[in-house]
Amino acid sequence: MNLKNIYNSKNPVISYEIFPPKTINDTESLFQELKQLSEFNPAFISVTYGAGGSTREKTLELVLRIRDELNICPIPHFTCVNTTKTEILAYLKEIQNADIKNILALRGDPPGKEGKFVKIPDGFGYASELIEFIRSNTDLGILAAGYPEGHHECKSLEQDIINLKKKVDAGANVIITQLFYDNAAFLNFLEKINKAGIKVPVIPGILPMTSLAQIQKIASLCSAKIPDNLMQKLINYQDDSEAVKKIGIDYAIEQCRELIENNISGLHFYTLNKSFAVKSVLQELNIK
Repeated sequence: MNLKNIYNSKNPVISYEIFPPKTINDTESLFQELKQLSEFNPAFISVTYGAGGSTREKTLELVLRIRDELNICPIPHFTCVNTTKTEILAYLKEIQNADIKNILALRGDPPGKEGKFVKIPDGFGYASELIEFIRSNTDLGILAAGYPEGHHECKSLEQDIINLKKKVDAGANVIITQLFYDNAAFLNFLEKINKAGIKVPVIPGILPMTSLAQIQKIASLCSAKIPDNLMQKLINYQDDSEAVKKIGIDYAIEQCRELIENNISGLHFYTLNKSFAVKSVLQELNIK
């Protein structure tokens, strides 16, 4: 799959993110979920791994199984956390030998309870450095992360966009954004990065809400703002789990419809390894 070409489609390109399950049973359950989502013809499925590479081998196993069993392009995530250049080169060689064509390159979050990212000797401190290293040593397609509301460690959105431009200049082909619930923030982000000279496809990250507590935790971790009217509605129905799911899914449907009306190239869904919410959204959008 050539990242430069897949977003030339007339219809928005669909993709998913999953994480490596902890048990064999969970892995089998995940593949049942992915089989349901495969009917929407995703361009790719990206696979995360734990902080510091704690599930890196599981990630690669999952990547190969997605390709071989589901016939869907898989994209492994890779971070700078606690990884030397020598280790990075070895992993890049491993995935290329497995005929994997693309990678999602991230700085990564500090492992455990560490509050600040620490660059190790012979390692990298920024995603742009990792991307430049990958571009210099491979012919892999490279995806990078963007933050419509700014990275929580960055002092301003403007500075964050400068950092994003460094990633693109270093060789990133596509930007996948952090999840968000305010489309105005995303559209403002697009306008600003266009003025900054960033011309690669920028794909919004979507996480349909299915639980108030869950979404409050996730949104706080990534500094995603939840619109007041949506939050109030969720609070009003917080004791009715089915009502909360419906509110979250209906909101995601309308959010995606508005993004499609604004000519986005694709939709990248954070599945949390479940199919129900994403499938419900895609069925209503009728994207295949």
